[in-house]
Amino acid sequence: MTKLKLPKTIKMVITDFDGILTDNNVYISDDFKVSRKMNFKDIMGVYILKRAGFEIAIISGEKNAAIETLSKKLEISEIYQQIRVKIDVLKSLIEKYHLSQDEYVYIGDDINDLECINFAKYKITVPQAVEKVRAVDNIQITENNAGEGAFREVADCLTD
Repeated sequence: MTKLKLPKTIKMVITDFDGILTDNNVYISDDFKVSRKMNFKDIMGVYILKRAGFEIAIISGEKNAAIETLSKKLEISEIYQQIRVKIDVLKSLIEKYHLSQDEYVYIGDDINDLECINFAKYKITVPQAVEKVRAVDNIQITENNAGEGAFREVADCLTD
């Protein structure tokens, strides 16, 4: 059973990608192709949220094919890649979906997520997030590691 506490008012999950849905590692092959590892628990978490009617947005500082593959397979329309200032995207999503502070949760793990984390009322990170993120007031930390069921933990919390 998860220890996360989120209200039933949440309508949208807004998340970083690397370090949340992945284990934050980048694998580089001999021919310099880059890949990432995802866990099916987390992929199922996205599916569960979509099926339950939640909106999902991914805001990533990087561009990668894994995000595009996931967004096509699970029909996630709110995908933002190569974003250096994430707070602007977060604010535009809040406006677009007419969300109050009680209607979304932000999930992030590194300093490029700090503005969004500090802005959001409901904020979640993972155990291996950088110290500045883990130290934010009122942030909740998943029991599972990034890329090992952390996102699924959020999904289960919202749909149980």
